[in-house]
Amino acid sequence: MHTWLRRFYGLIAVLGTSLPIAAAPADKSSIESASDYRIVEVAAGLDHPWSLAFLPDGAILVTERAGRLRLIREGQLEPEPIAGVPAVLSGGQAGLFDVVLHPDFANNSMVYLTYAQGTPSANATRVARARFDGTALLDLEMIFEAAPTKDTLNHFGGRMAFLPDKTLLLTLGDGFEYREQAQSAGSDLGKIVHLADDGTALADKQAFVGAPARVYTMGHRNQQGLVVDPDSGRIYETEHGPQGGDELNLIERGRNYGWPLITYGMDYSGAFVSPFKSRPGLQQPLLQWTPSIAPSGLALYRGDKFPAWQGDLIVGALAFSQLRRIDLDLQGQVIGQEILQTKLHQRIRDVRCGPDGYLYVTTDYAAVGATTGRVLRIEPAAAAQ
Repeated sequence: MHTWLRRFYGLIAVLGTSLPIAAAPADKSSIESASDYRIVEVAAGLDHPWSLAFLPDGAILVTERAGRLRLIREGQLEPEPIAGVPAVLSGGQAGLFDVVLHPDFANNSMVYLTYAQGTPSANATRVARARFDGTALLDLEMIFEAAPTKDTLNHFGGRMAFLPDKTLLLTLGDGFEYREQAQSAGSDLGKIVHLADDGTALADKQAFVGAPARVYTMGHRNQQGLVVDPDSGRIYETEHGPQGGDELNLIERGRNYGWPLITYGMDYSGAFVSPFKSRPGLQQPLLQWTPSIAPSGLALYRGDKFPAWQGDLIVGALAFSQLRRIDLDLQGQVIGQEILQTKLHQRIRDVRCGPDGYLYVTTDYAAVGATTGRVLRIEPAAAAQ
């Protein structure tokens, strides 16, 4: 076995689905070294790159939170943004968020975007789709807007993932000051919603009494990661807790994930959000982090470049400028976690498994030692030989 496969930093055993796990402390003896893997810069000069998507021709789409969609082609960031992007509300945590391709992109060229829309006093998360002709977005249409609007620039959610039947899941945050609406059947806030690929309602029966059929799950805070395992069909999600209580969840339709009725975190004032960490009928996370790691993008590794990671989750940790590997067993349960790197000194915003089998991450420049956002590729060190 290669040396780097044995260097597990911060490996924590998990003996169930609800045992609290604290974030591992920083350690000067990081496993990152020339014998482990290398980090390759794909592009720099980006303004808070939030998400990326891989085109069939090898190019990469990248969203910038300020409201621009960029293109990396043949290893170069094209100087001009892609035309046709919708108007975006930018400021605070608001902006342009996720970009995903329709499962039939090769035939229909459809690109989906999530973004904040409106004004600081009345805003919401939207989904739009358009055809991408290689240089611009054409025939843009807004296909969904969360309701009700809110007057905060926080907790938009905005992650998307297509299910095997080509329907769409969308995360919607609780709006920060509207956390009680995460338990309100009549509100989209604090939910994951299920939509047809054109944004219309599905013919599903209600998962929750009094809620529209689109409400897939409820009781979420600020969901920043969402991924569907193409092999098992399992859906995984990460979300920010308040002070502590960040979560990795296994998402199942009709389940209530508890926020704010239960949480492992504390309010920023130091008061209890809730005195309960568990209650009957409310889902426990697969994994929770206290203190918070601020989990960001989430990927499930199904490539061929890191065989030991097959079927595991890779999550960014904004608070510690880290990548973490979440080791899963064949039943999708957490059996450990490993810190993959600690030396970037940049916040990891998105994590994706590329079609080439390498990992790709976007980094915020709002961190120590960084002046611009970047797209990076993580390769085994052997790839350099």
